[in-house]
Parts: sequence; C-alpha cells; structure tokens
Amino acid sequence: MKALYYPANDELLLTELPVPVCQPNEVLIEVKACGICGSELETFKTRSLRRIPPLIMGHEFCGVIDRTGADVKGWKQGDAVVSNSVVFCGECNSCKEGKTNLCSRRQVFGMHRNGAFGAYVNVPASSLIAMPSGASFRAACLTEPMANGVHLVKLTKHLSIKNTLVIGAGPIGLAAQQAFSAMRNVVTVVSDIRPDRLEVAERIGATAVINPLKEDVFESVKSITQGAPLDLVVDAVGSAETNKLALDIVKPGGTVLMIGLYNNSKSLLSYDIVLSEKTVMGSYAATQQDMEEALALITDGKVDVTSWIHYYTLENGRQAFFDMMEAKDHHIKSVIVFE
Repeated sequence: MKALYYPANDELLLTELPVPVCQPNEVLIEVKACGICGSELETFKTRSLRRIPPLIMGHEFCGVIDRTGADVKGWKQGDAVVSNSVVFCGECNSCKEGKTNLCSRRQVFGMHRNGAFGAYVNVPASSLIAMPSGASFRAACLTEPMANGVHLVKLTKHLSIKNTLVIGAGPIGLAAQQAFSAMRNVVTVVSDIRPDRLEVAERIGATAVINPLKEDVFESVKSITQGAPLDLVVDAVGSAETNKLALDIVKPGGTVLMIGLYNNSKSLLSYDIVLSEKTVMGSYAATQQDMEEALALITDGKVDVTSWIHYYTLENGRQAFFDMMEAKDHHIKSVIVFE
C-alpha cells in the first residue's frame, strides 16, 4: 500500500509498505480521510521522543472496514467507521471507570502503533464508532479533534459557566470554542495572535475575538463580558506565557483547563492558585462516548469542521504536512483524503 512514512528524524516520504495484518480482535480499515494533528508537526520539528521513527503517523481518521478478525462481532465488511485515537485495554481501573482515554496500557495510533497516513490501518474493534448513513468522510475524520472539545465540556459539567475564554484558535481551540457554544451555550471569547485564525473563530460562532498583539486581553474581556468575570479559561496553546495568562485572568474560584502541549511548561506558581482558590485541570484525548457525541454534533450540523480545512490527496500528503507546519496561505488544518 502507499503510505506517508516517517522513517527517521527529519524525513517524511511517500512510499510503498506492506498492508497491515489484522489480529483476531481487529478490523482492517481502508482509510478514506485522515487529519494531520499539530502534535505530529511538533514531533517532526522537535524530534520528540513521544513518536519514535520508523512510524506511520495519523490518528484522526475514518474509513470503511475491508475485513474483520476472527473474534470480531458486530462489525462487517463495508461498514463506514470512525476510530478513536486511543486503543484501550478495557480492564484497568481507568477503563472500568469509563475513562478509557486514561487507560494505563493505552496506545495511540501514530505513536505507539502505526497510524492512518496510509491506505490501510488495523484497528481494534473496541476503538470503532459507526458512521451514520450518508455522513461525509471529509467531515467525519475530524471527529477525534472535535471529541477533544467535547471532553473539555464534560470535564467541566459540574461547573456553573457563563463566560469562557479559549486561548489559541488552532484546531483544538476551535473545537473547544464550538463545543462550549453548542453544548453549554455560553459566552465564548477566543484569543489568538493570528488574524486569519481569529477570522475563522468569529465566522464559526465565537462571541468575540481578541488579538493580544493589538489589544489588552484583560480590558477586552472586561468590555466583552460587561465586567463579568471569567468562570473558565481553556489554554489550547500550552506555553509558559499562555499558562500564566490563563491563571491570571480567570476569576478567583474559577477554573483553568489545559489541553495545549506546546511545551512542558513549569510556569504555574502555587500562590497564584492557592490564594485565589483557583482550579487547574488537564484534559487528554477523548472517551468513546465523547467520540459518539462529537460525531453527532458534526453530522447534525451543529459545528463546522470543514469550511476551514485544506484537503490533499495522499500523493500530496508531504505537502499537506509542511503547508500546515509552516502555516502557508493562512493554513490551520490539513486533511489527507484517499480518493
């Protein structure tokens, strides 16, 4: 099969590789579309040890079942499916609590096992979500990043939230923005230093947008919310600067939710948290239920995951990767389609 292959640090090439072999509990999926994640770009740029080549990356994908393993039940050849990015054991304490994203033995496609930047990928049946009839592969492959946004909302369901600031209008920030708007109907402000990303955030429903390079974030938020404090701040960047901004701007007793992984920041000071009784939470990936809810939001048209996407064929997959990494032509997100 053809695949976009990461054979060694600093190398990415289109090549021919063997079709994966299914284990008894797995299905072989003919990939129809796969998104490129920012974490994969960072892996390539920084030679991150989180993804060690040789490897086929790609964890945001959907397709059609080509064949099923001997032990697989409930799925058949020809079924259109979306896959979670996480393979979970179903037996550890986290899995038994329904927190499959925190499985103690979790594997991530394109990280611990080969992913979907190739024509076929083998997937444990437990990671599959059925696609509704007529659903678009070009949209459904964005279920996993959208599910990250859904997971953020679910983590904060116990909180009373009127105003939210999302720092970063990349793919995960835009997913967070739309999830909070669609599921909590709250005032959702988005901050980013790139005007093109802010234009997208505003077009797909942000209450207001802020460019920190051109305006004071604190004063702008105060004006937008008419003086009401921020109940929640989502840091979808994950730098030392955005960590600090999130903690400084959220109200006393408020919550900072971190999902961005720009770097392993150690910028938070305990006094900033304790003296104002603020809560700092992390968010990682998504559960199967989050995936189902995200796919429903997409197929019901309640969120927009396609109008701001750039689509490429696998033959142009390397270009897709570098266009996104270099933010070429106001680039936010690349998706590889297998047509």
